[in-house]
Amino acid sequence: MLTRRATLGLFAATPLLAAPLVLSAARPALASEPPVFTRDGIAISGADPVAYFTEGEPVIGSAEFAADWMGAPWHFASAANRDTFLADPEAYAPAFGGYCAFAASRGALAATRPEAWTVYEDRLYLNANLHARELWLSELPDVIAAGEANWPAILG
Repeated sequence: MLTRRATLGLFAATPLLAAPLVLSAARPALASEPPVFTRDGIAISGADPVAYFTEGEPVIGSAEFAADWMGAPWHFASAANRDTFLADPEAYAPAFGGYCAFAASRGALAATRPEAWTVYEDRLYLNANLHARELWLSELPDVIAAGEANWPAILG
């Protein structure tokens, strides 16, 4: 018989079993979910999507350099980054609308954090936290294919 300690040890030791714990905030999508993840009404928590590519790190943008795309306001660190984004938003916008890439691979939505990011094959992916990012990275590239297969149905 498994004790509570042994069961918790299994969750900690096995990434696939730990995944539900990582995504405790993940939820099935509702038809009313917006196509872009926002926090406080700003796309991807106010992070400048272009900066991930040019600076190699998350940079919080400013309302001074804002633009609307896909029904959400996006903030940028500079007018140049805003203009770069608007010239080719699909190249810079994160996959899965900025929702957690790991959650999308599991058929769910989860909020993201700017610091849990990866640029993989010229595409920006965000995750709920650094642990979800580690799990996501460990399953590349299959996890991307799973997320892409799930994505059309996730938002309803």
